[in-house]
Amino acid sequence: MFNAHYDNYCFQPIHIFEAATAKPVLSLLRPGKRPSGKEAAGILSHVIARIQRNWPRVEITVRGDGHYGTPEVMDLLEDRGCGYIFGLPGNARLTRIGHPWCEDVAHRRVRSGKDKLRRFFQTGYRAGSWSRARTVVARVEASSKGCDIRFIVTNLPGRSKVLYERIYCARGRMENMIKEHKLYTRSDRTSCHRWEANQFRLFLHTGAYWLLHQLRHAAPRRSPWRKATFETLRRAFLKIAVRIEELKSRVKIALPSAYPYQQALISMVGRVTAQGP
Repeated sequence: MFNAHYDNYCFQPIHIFEAATAKPVLSLLRPGKRPSGKEAAGILSHVIARIQRNWPRVEITVRGDGHYGTPEVMDLLEDRGCGYIFGLPGNARLTRIGHPWCEDVAHRRVRSGKDKLRRFFQTGYRAGSWSRARTVVARVEASSKGCDIRFIVTNLPGRSKVLYERIYCARGRMENMIKEHKLYTRSDRTSCHRWEANQFRLFLHTGAYWLLHQLRHAAPRRSPWRKATFETLRRAFLKIAVRIEELKSRVKIALPSAYPYQQALISMVGRVTAQGP
């Protein structure tokens, strides 16, 4: 990716997270351009192999935007027995297929008198570069400004609305995870000249993400800290003035008596300590 400030090309990482827990799986630094299908398939092949080696019974579902909905990636996931749901860029053929759906939703909106109406459709579709036909879900939304249609491709079973709204649209949580990794751990500071040095810096930032993630996960379930951002946790629990005393067998840390989050910090540190190494 070209950076106008430095008048040069830069790196751009690929981040993979475990969606249910927000735990980082992979942060790989690569050239700042859209990955090819072969490159994306190679990265996913490595990640899936490592996961299945340690947890052979786990079911894996990969969710991503249209950049990863390539024939190479879908063939790989189907061969490995994994589920997937990806955004699918529109084309002339999909536009023709979706035209009757757009007209139907537009007529229903006018008859209902609503400002906006959304419906979902599902069909089998095979692009010229695909090895087989696959399920494509269309989200059609009509309003006074016209009709908008979006497509996704998946091998998961279920109703079209559930697949799109509950499974695919939950991909938006990934943006928050990437934001926490990039903004709150400062992982965008990869200013070294060599790729290896920048990848190592990204590795350290991912370690910082893990520490903050564990600290947040140690908060009580109904505590406001359980949903706090990494920046809030850093300001409340890490950016503190303390007195440190080094003893023979331990390091003693004394917090200021006016520190407002003493009980919360003691509780969270106790939970982290109980987890062990």
